Amino acid sequence: MESTGKYWIHVYKKKLPELRDAIDGYITPEQAGKLKVIKAHYEDLESRKAELEELILALAAPYQQELAILQTAPGISSIFTAIGIISEIGTNMEAFPSAKHLCSWAGLTPTNNESAGKKKSVRVSKAGCYIKPLLVQCANAVVKSKKHPEIRNRYLRIKKRRGHKKAIIAIARMLLTALYHMLKNGENYNAELYRKSDLPPADREITVEQAIIIARNQGYKVKSATA
Repeated sequence: MESTGKYWIHVYKKKLPELRDAIDGYITPEQAGKLKVIKAHYEDLESRKAELEELILALAAPYQQELAILQTAPGISSIFTAIGIISEIGTNMEAFPSAKHLCSWAGLTPTNNESAGKKKSVRVSKAGCYIKPLLVQCANAVVKSKKHPEIRNRYLRIKKRRGHKKAIIAIARMLLTALYHMLKNGENYNAELYRKSDLPPADREITVEQAIIIARNQGYKVKSATA
């Protein structure tokens, strides 16, 4: 170890002139010319970006009310994120019979690939190539914050059983479900909105076999009453 340390000291001593130049900020005329070109290119890109954003905001002007509603949802504070969502799903939720239909259209619902009573795959579909990555990005931002425990706690529960990727998809689906009801009813986000929309119908019935399958899918070990 001592010999290795001496070797690197020797190497750095040989480079001291170069290190001094770097610390003092010395650059050659050729480097200065390159930096000038790069700076001009960057400023031009920033200018084009500003023009494009101005155009997008002008096109989104008729939807200010809907945009304001969406921006109350977790992870969608940016107006451009809200515009991106509206540009994909629209503002009229009558096009979708339910929030589940919208989630399926966006590719956030697991596929049901089943044969002879055995599930082969529960991966989400490839639909929603634009809206799905956007919602996943929002979901990743929300689960890191403690401002919305109803979302973070659900993420942690699912992550423990099924891993990060499936948990994030579930949170993205949760967000889209909330957005559906927000746009449909014209109301801001609140912690109870998703819970209410997620409740099954009061008269819903399932068989014992179906209940066992659901319990197993949730990670429970089912034991017989006589065991």
